[in-house]
Amino acid sequence: MEQRLQKYLADCGLCSRRAAEQLILAGRISVNGEVAQLGQKVSPGDNVTLDGRPVAARREAHTYVMLNKPRGYITTLKDEEGRHCVLDLLEGLEARVVPVGRLDRNSEGLLLLTDDGALVHALTHPSGHVEKQYLVTLEGLVGGEQLARLRAVSALDGVPLKPFSVEVLKKEPDRSVLRYTITEGRNHQIRRMCEAAGATVLRLKRVSVGGLRLAEVKSGKWRHLTPQEVAALKAQALQKEEKPRD
Repeated sequence: MEQRLQKYLADCGLCSRRAAEQLILAGRISVNGEVAQLGQKVSPGDNVTLDGRPVAARREAHTYVMLNKPRGYITTLKDEEGRHCVLDLLEGLEARVVPVGRLDRNSEGLLLLTDDGALVHALTHPSGHVEKQYLVTLEGLVGGEQLARLRAVSALDGVPLKPFSVEVLKKEPDRSVLRYTITEGRNHQIRRMCEAAGATVLRLKRVSVGGLRLAEVKSGKWRHLTPQEVAALKAQALQKEEKPRD
């Protein structure tokens, strides 16, 4: 995106816009080897120099964190009732991050936090399509007819659900563990989907977001995402939505 040269110089942290104008008028600024003119615009990729030295765009380093949220913590920055918040678990982290989406108080597992507003928007926008996986423990032995009911839930509050999948991973006489894969994040979505099918949720744990997994992060602990993980997450969050799978 084009922008006026003086604004570009100020955004780079070189000086104020007024001081940038004086540098341009003095002939000390060049763009692509040519002496710049006041009011000139520059585009990404242009070579801007001051007295022959490159002027680099200022890059803001963002922070990306993976937290294994335990039960009993709410996904908010501060609680007026004095309840435990997820930020209380980020001991030693100086960056001011915000949660990406929510996990309710009785849910646990993978929660991303960052100060990258563009990524937060991409991951939480209603049109999002990044896969999220949950391990859901239901009361009783799930199979046959009840599994069919769980898979048949098609809408919440009259709004159609995007395609999702449900797989049974483990069966016991008093409980069953299922894996839900969804691509949206409505309020209490999976709990409400289970309730709509007449099932009782005993435990709900998010284990994956966009291919990122908890990867040995213990409950209540956190770690920074690697550059490779950040790049992969952004690639998924910002890509065009694909056609729903059958």
